[in-house]
Formats: sequence, structure tokens, C-alpha cells
Amino acid sequence: MTFDLSSLGWDATFQTAYARYADQDDHGPARVARVDRGVCTVLTAAGTVRASLAGSILSAAAGDPAALPCAGDWVVVRWWPDERVTVEAVLPRRATIVRRTAGNDSVGQVLAANLDAAAVVEPVDPAPDLGRVERLIALAWDSGARPVVLLAKADLAADPAAVAAQVADVTPGVDVVPVSVRTGAGMDSVRRLVPPGRTLGLLGRSGAGKSTLVNALAGATVMATQQIRGVDGKGRHTTTYRALVPIPGGGAVLDTPGLRAVGLLDAESGLDRAFADIEQLAAACRFGDCRHEGEPGCAVRAALDSGLLPPRRLASWRKLQREIAYQARRRDARLAAEERARWKRRQQEMRVRGGRP
Repeated sequence: MTFDLSSLGWDATFQTAYARYADQDDHGPARVARVDRGVCTVLTAAGTVRASLAGSILSAAAGDPAALPCAGDWVVVRWWPDERVTVEAVLPRRATIVRRTAGNDSVGQVLAANLDAAAVVEPVDPAPDLGRVERLIALAWDSGARPVVLLAKADLAADPAAVAAQVADVTPGVDVVPVSVRTGAGMDSVRRLVPPGRTLGLLGRSGAGKSTLVNALAGATVMATQQIRGVDGKGRHTTTYRALVPIPGGGAVLDTPGLRAVGLLDAESGLDRAFADIEQLAAACRFGDCRHEGEPGCAVRAALDSGLLPPRRLASWRKLQREIAYQARRRDARLAAEERARWKRRQQEMRVRGGRP
């Protein structure tokens, strides 16, 4: 099966980035559909190809794991005489979803690259988790993609519009669309997010209905699905990898595994947009350094006291602010330690060379 790269999102910007390779007949552009232990499944004009990583990619990744290809990346591939195919370079990304990795280091993991829209998929049954929606919307805003909320399994709600209104209250500036694959409700709105040349990314927990949406858009079962657990409404991790799926007559949709935890990293701008209502209130406070804890003329406290601002919303904003600030301090400490280690190695090398620089 061949692919029209323009329908997958190839445009003048990526063409310009690829220009240095254009005169090499054994090279070509491709889009990463999936990555498995250092081997990429890529979509090229000639069809689907499995490609290993070139040494230049592995060397770059040794110092920066984010340099490794991920689903959605546009890459340069090389065909070798012995029929091997390698990924030689990753073209500059735009609109990347990055979450903080687990562990002691404050580093980021690229979940998806080159998205035009990022959909937070949240089921209506059980009731939407507003805190999770706020966190994922901040992640989506920070990526540079257009955020949208898809309320999946809308046929299970007695009043989907009421649920959508509740979610819209905590997602200012973001469209909230109730969707049911079973009845078809809202699917036309979802398809409008994936015209030719555009990519839609899906974010959400296991069992939210992401893979079911992908299958409906693709018109075939391309992603496995499972029923959620009836006892607690949680889903099983059916999708364990990120996958870019071309949509017939449209662009591409990028499915991600269910996210148990989503740590924010360097997402201040995304947080500001996700909580634009509170940021607007804070701008009206009498003091620029207002902490919203009882200072005179505090517009945030006034909105809280009047019922305009729910306490849960303010608590969520503060929690995410603290998380981002904490990770920034950890990152600064890590970078300082790395710089001290480099300086120590340099001093040791100079002593070995007799003090010569």
C-alpha cells in the first residue's frame, strides 16, 4: 500500500528541512507510525517499511533521549544495497506532547509529534474526572496543538449536553464534543478534526475509548479494544504502544496507550491557558504578587467567596503550579550537578596533560 505523504501532513516546512537530503537517491522522507525497541515502522511514498536506527541517531539519543524517533515524527530514511533500511535523521518537530518521566530525573518523554489537534478523550461513564481533564488540557495546550475534549460513550449518559457543559466550565477556550461510536453521535465533528494533511492525537486513560474512536475513523479494526472493568469502570491496557494510523480520505490519527499518570514538565504556558479563567481573575488583583490567601483586593478570593470560582478548580490550579515549580527546581539541580561533573572531568584531564588546556 502506497501513501500520499501530503495527506499524512508533509508540507513545505518539512520539505525545506529535508532539502539537504533531496539530492541523494538512496534517501527519502517517511513518517513514523510505530517504534518497537529501536526499530521503526515508517510510512513512505512506496509503502510501509521497517527501519532500524542509524548510529547518528543512537549517538544523539545517548545525551538526549528525546532525540529518538517517536510516533508522528517525520524522518529521513536510507535504503541500502543489501535491502536494509535505516532512519538517518529526525526532522525538526512541531506540536509535541511531552510528559515528565517517572523516576528521580526531571526529564521529558515525547509521547507524540507533529500534531495539529490534541483530543483529551474522557468517558461520560463513570463521571468525567475533571482533575484529569485539566491536567491533560494543560499538556495539550503546552504542545502547541489545538486542544479539544471528546466525551466518549455519550450514549451512556442520560443528558450528554449537561455533562459537556460541566466539562466546558473547566476547559475555557476548548471545544467539548460528546461522542458515541455506537450511535454515531458527534462523529462528524471528530472527522472534521482529521482532514487530509492533518493529524489528530488522542490522550486519555485506559478504557476511555481512544482505540474505538480510531477504529471508527479508519473504518476497520486497526487497534485492539477491551471492555472496561464493571467493578470500577477502569480499563485494561490493550494498547501498549503509540501508533499513527492513516484515515481513508483524511489525514492521520495518533493513538496513545492509556496514561495512568501524566507528569507535567515545563508546562507553564499550557497551565496558564488551561486555567485562563483564574489567570484573568489574578490579573485583576490589587497586588501583582497576590497569593490569593486573604490579601485585600484579591479578585480570586472574591470569585471564590461569591461561588463564581469552585474551590476544586482553585485547588487543582495550585496543585499543578506546585508540581511544575518543583520539577523546575529538580531540573536546575540536575543541570548544575552535570555541569560540576563536566568541570571536574576537565580539571582531571588537564592534570593528566600537565596543566595544558
